[in-house]
Amino acid sequence: MTRSFADLHLRINPKDQQTAQRLIGKAAQMGYHYISVPFTAGLQETEAAALKAMCAKAGIDFVLRADFKPRTQEDLMRFLRKFRRRFEVICIVCDSKEIARQAAKDRRVDLLNFPSLDYHKRFFDRAEAELASCSLAALEVDVKSLLVLEGPPRVRLLSSLRREVAIALEFHVPVVVSSGVGEEPLMRLPRDLASLAYLFGLGEAQALDAVSANPSGIVLRNREKLSSRFVAPGISVVKEGNSV
Repeated sequence: MTRSFADLHLRINPKDQQTAQRLIGKAAQMGYHYISVPFTAGLQETEAAALKAMCAKAGIDFVLRADFKPRTQEDLMRFLRKFRRRFEVICIVCDSKEIARQAAKDRRVDLLNFPSLDYHKRFFDRAEAELASCSLAALEVDVKSLLVLEGPPRVRLLSSLRREVAIALEFHVPVVVSSGVGEEPLMRLPRDLASLAYLFGLGEAQALDAVSANPSGIVLRNREKLSSRFVAPGISVVKEGNSV
């Protein structure tokens, strides 16, 4: 089976075009089909267009992604109302249980990201997974911390990830593995990302899906929804014309 590999969390500074071109070129050499760079509500259209052009030149499909770290549920709702139709992927960075619960049950949210290294501030539990299983949200795991941490902090993070991924699998919540890196030495081949996923409990096929089928499925689903031809899931306008 031919897989379309994706890294939906490559941290590229669009203002540094020389470094951006180098990272995008390396991603292409590594075999990625999709890459995404996180923007915030302060999206600069020119910067996004420049990154898209660099990716097109390198033969990579650029995915427009927004990351948001809301302080309150009201912040989250305002953000989703304003930006859902401007971005192909929406990620909510969850640093409180209140935000995590609200994001998990909202069908406009694609990715739930828990960046804290503190076990007590990682809120992906069974209640969270049950909510996410009824929406379209996936659990995103960034591997950067696994690459840079050593000793007990790395062991504790792996323990948390094993617990969270086991819960996600139990409730059929998709897992997306991303790099979360912005430095060339930390970039990894797609199958190397999948190999890291073995460390926190994904089997071979599940790990490969986490860097291919799961992220690319989110992209394709949302592109269909953002299309002017979209009517409802599975229903699109093929051709418009005058009735006879």
